Amino acid sequence: MGVVKLDAYVLIVKGSDRVKFVDGLSTNKIEGSCTTVFTTKNAKIIDMVDVIDMGNFLALVGYNPYKSKLIEHISSRVLGQDISITDVSTNNNVYLSTDECKVGSEVTVTSTFRGLLLIAPKSYEIEVNMTRDQFNDYRVQNLIPHQGHEISEKVNPLICGLGHLVHQSKGCYIGQEILVRMRSRGRINKKLVRKENPVDSATTVGSTHSLKIERV
Repeated sequence: MGVVKLDAYVLIVKGSDRVKFVDGLSTNKIEGSCTTVFTTKNAKIIDMVDVIDMGNFLALVGYNPYKSKLIEHISSRVLGQDISITDVSTNNNVYLSTDECKVGSEVTVTSTFRGLLLIAPKSYEIEVNMTRDQFNDYRVQNLIPHQGHEISEKVNPLICGLGHLVHQSKGCYIGQEILVRMRSRGRINKKLVRKENPVDSATTVGSTHSLKIERV
């Protein structure tokens, strides 16, 4: 369909403990570039974050309105580890492309379940050719949750379409006990669904169908 600009932040995590640190605070197993979720002790979402392994550092890309809580959450848990966290959001723009696209070598490109994530320096222009309504239709069609819509601090990742980012055999992380218990006891009583319009209490409204977190 095209390219849309995201309201995103970019954090750089450096230090010899960077992978272990991010792995211990989020739901997915960090073994390279991936998407993961940071959760509270009550398993509520702080943010969904794309982790990009850049070799000697990790780039964390998330939703800008959730940035301050995410930084507070992870910074308070640096307890003697070799970790430094730098906010480079003002130096970069972040885009999502639903198709393959040609960009310069200065643009970092990583594949995610939402599409191709493009991180470009402010000096590099990428043409935006998808409207917000078209992006919503793309997400509705593919049942893709998004921050500020399905993904919020009011829900846990298992009910808003992010269950695939909660690793089933991973060790301890914040919020793990509740998520494991929900799965093992079959207590996931809501799920993200796509329904034909009109839809009451829709989280994303598309042109013909909408997304909704519905009790099951």
